[in-house]
Amino acid sequence: MHRIEPHFNWRNLYSASEDELSPFYGREYSEFEFTNKIYNHVIHPQWDNIGTPSLYIKILYCDYDEGFAVIELFGEWNDCINNDIMFLKRDVIETLLENGINKFILVGENVLNFHSSDDCYYEEWFEELCGGWIFMLNFREHVLKEFEQHGLAHFFSTLENLNDMPWRTYRPLPLFQKIELELSESVTPALVSIKAK
Repeated sequence: MHRIEPHFNWRNLYSASEDELSPFYGREYSEFEFTNKIYNHVIHPQWDNIGTPSLYIKILYCDYDEGFAVIELFGEWNDCINNDIMFLKRDVIETLLENGINKFILVGENVLNFHSSDDCYYEEWFEELCGGWIFMLNFREHVLKEFEQHGLAHFFSTLENLNDMPWRTYRPLPLFQKIELELSESVTPALVSIKAK
């Protein structure tokens, strides 16, 4: 697990540690000291700790003019034991929302499992989007099914034709534009369409 690092090809375009509006502004990273862990597994030091032992993230890109952020996730999304959604919502998402971000691309290919609790933070996040959306990109099929089985799918959107998308070949803005166009043209996304509760 320590060899899996966040996507790095956009670092010349954006760095959360250099963005004064980012919750990770001023954070320093080591390439050599492996201090973060997911349970008993050491992970790459470039991942950002959000206060939970199971889920780490990296804000890969923020565009405050277009109002979108790309966030890569890593680990086990565990609301049941660690209340990961609370840490994600309170310590990361709220800062982004306050600064005009209302469209979120969550990259989930390195989310290994999902364990549900209640839907309070998801509902709160969804209601604060003000016309925006939360798109789940490249999540594993069993993780998507867990979200669906626990009644959380209607807070997110995903499209079957984009779920194995080679997103690393895109620059951030074209990636966002492709997802936004596909969402606007899709009447019935594979998992669920974004709709008001």
